[in-house]
Amino acid sequence: MATFKVTKGTPVAFRDSAYPTAYPSPHEGELFYNSSSGAFQFLGVGAGTWAAGGNMNSAKVALAGTGTNTAAVAFGGYGDDGLNETELYNGTAWTEVNNLNTARYGMSSLGTTNTAALSVSGNGPQDTVESWDGTNWTEIAEVNTGRYDATGFGTSTAGLFVGGASYSNAVETWNGASWTEIAEVNTGRTSLNSSGGSITNGMVFNGKTSSTAVTAVTEVWNGTSWTEVNDTNQARRNAGGSGISSADALAFGGTNLGASTRYNNTEIWNGTSWTETNNLATARNDVGSNGLSSQNALMYGGYSAPVVATTEEWNFAHPLKTIDVS
Repeated sequence: MATFKVTKGTPVAFRDSAYPTAYPSPHEGELFYNSSSGAFQFLGVGAGTWAAGGNMNSAKVALAGTGTNTAAVAFGGYGDDGLNETELYNGTAWTEVNNLNTARYGMSSLGTTNTAALSVSGNGPQDTVESWDGTNWTEIAEVNTGRYDATGFGTSTAGLFVGGASYSNAVETWNGASWTEIAEVNTGRTSLNSSGGSITNGMVFNGKTSSTAVTAVTEVWNGTSWTEVNDTNQARRNAGGSGISSADALAFGGTNLGASTRYNNTEIWNGTSWTETNNLATARNDVGSNGLSSQNALMYGGYSAPVVATTEEWNFAHPLKTIDVS
């Protein structure tokens, strides 16, 4: 508990410990005296940073996943060939669990937890879909048109399957039993990414629009139609993303058209514009990624010359600074 004293005319909280750094904090921007350390300290503005997580059991690219940075499921991908592997992450380590029925890579995912997810389509392209219940995969209703390198958002019972090869603008909606074609995106693309945790609120961004172009275009979905909004700062393809709505998202990594340049930059979407923030430790593309906000994300696997098994966790926190009053 804090008590307040006036120090040279300024009220300062006197505490027996530091303010917690967890984001968000009502004490952001406050100066206080920490009696346990005998120092004046300042709780800074919240910011996101990437930190190393546990390695996957095998290196892979073009995989997918759902969940948070402390409870995730990752599946499929490409190693020496298409993979049916599934791994669970607990915030520290990855554990191999029951495999997909059909090996695949370049598939999309729907879901917000590590216990309920869909693996949608994939290389071929195949039109098969599998549902994860936290233990096993079960084949369910197929999509109308198989598309690899597409994206998806929503839950395992209500979501959207968007875009994909070859520069598709197709969109299908899932109601828990069947797929239905609905309003198309304005810009057809493959190798795109998305944010959204419901069937009525989400967004797609970046991707490859032709054999000669990648895009920075962002589109938001309101449950009925698509609207173009402000572009990302970096045009890219095969990047990672996280977020649960059209008002809060994170874009990271990816590559240029010819894959000669890999990106480590990260951008935050606040519902109006994209802002560049702290970089990934390792630039990479064709990653697996998930997360429920711009404050919580997980990136794993991908291609960084060579294929990697490393994981990075994105967290928001308030920096705690000690003030030198000497």
